[in-house]
Amino acid sequence: MNTDNIYQFTVESTGKESVSLSDYKGKVLLIVNTASRCGFTPQYTELEEMYEELSEQGFEILDFPCNQFGEQAPESDNEYVSFCQINYHTQFAQFHKIEVNGDNEIPLYTWLKKQKGFAGFDANHKLTTILENMFDANIPGWRETSDIKWNFTKFLIDRNGNVIERFEPTATKEDMMPKIKELLK
Repeated sequence: MNTDNIYQFTVESTGKESVSLSDYKGKVLLIVNTASRCGFTPQYTELEEMYEELSEQGFEILDFPCNQFGEQAPESDNEYVSFCQINYHTQFAQFHKIEVNGDNEIPLYTWLKKQKGFAGFDANHKLTTILENMFDANIPGWRETSDIKWNFTKFLIDRNGNVIERFEPTATKEDMMPKIKELLK
């Protein structure tokens, strides 16, 4: 498989149909692993705001629910989509629940993590200390791996399918918007 860019990958829709990421050629993408019962779940509000503001300029969000972190996404695909639409009025693409680390991680995430490793949490975010203490107690050397650390890790992809930036869950809309807007020019 040629993995020079993201367009070589296929993922599954919520109906488990194959979706080629080549369908998104020419778009700026934000790929995010999500959960419905997480301290970061309110980020859906910011994600939907960004989508509404920028989608007409060629911006797409690809949402991949993931139950690997504290089992915070226990719903079926349909229940998950309904939760997001009812509570956050999401309109962007949502996909079949996946794993982002380990033996069952999907090839897209293996590739994404090779492109951009862990960038560190925002030292000023209120959840950073909690996350760091939890990982320090349970996962030796966690800072040195490219693994996804938690829900709402985001990868920014340019119009040519290249990974430009990795935003950890502690990144805010204000952190991401300038970089997204620059790619949309």
